Amino acid sequence: MNWTLSYCLDCTEQDLSGKAFVFPKQSEDSYVTLIPHLEKSLNAFTVCLKVYTELTRKYTLFSFATQTLDNEILLFHEGNSKYSLSVGNVAVVFQVPAVTFEPRHFCASWESESGIAELWVDGKPMGRKSLKMGYVVGKQSKIILGQEQDSFGGGFDEKQSLVGDIGDIVMWDFALSPEEISNVYIGGTFSPNVLDWRGLNFEKKGYVVIKPKLWI
Repeated sequence: MNWTLSYCLDCTEQDLSGKAFVFPKQSEDSYVTLIPHLEKSLNAFTVCLKVYTELTRKYTLFSFATQTLDNEILLFHEGNSKYSLSVGNVAVVFQVPAVTFEPRHFCASWESESGIAELWVDGKPMGRKSLKMGYVVGKQSKIILGQEQDSFGGGFDEKQSLVGDIGDIVMWDFALSPEEISNVYIGGTFSPNVLDWRGLNFEKKGYVVIKPKLWI
């Protein structure tokens, strides 16, 4: 599988259970870099997170870039309750029911073999779409919260930055089943092997604060 241990000399590993990263204002220099436990090429993945924001404009939820592609994996709010999932710089768009300023839980999954991409919002499936069948997501990644990468680890635009809270981030190197995603939504875990909120390696830059999460 060609697994590679990943590390960062300036990063800290913390159990962030019950906490969230807070991005209090729009910026082009505030972000969090996440360091995966293991680096590998991905034939599939599932990433889940929870976000609380009042933004109606475009903003980024999860940005995963490699040195060759800035949108290797990207979960992005397009405005008007539309969310896109990109794999290998190709995006599919999901129309999501609108809510009024509530924390929202997202799970995005994809697998190369079938080319099926799924987006689950608050435990409900938004449908299945075709995306990059046969593709392999590159390794040696930069995973960033709060900003959308237009270059490897940079190229930020403050008008795409997140303002609000984000947390409960977990990631696997396979596509979770519907039953497993439902379990994650209600608080269950399946030993995430790429990113684990209970043992997260990360580095904060700019105005980012860790506070108790606002959701139960």
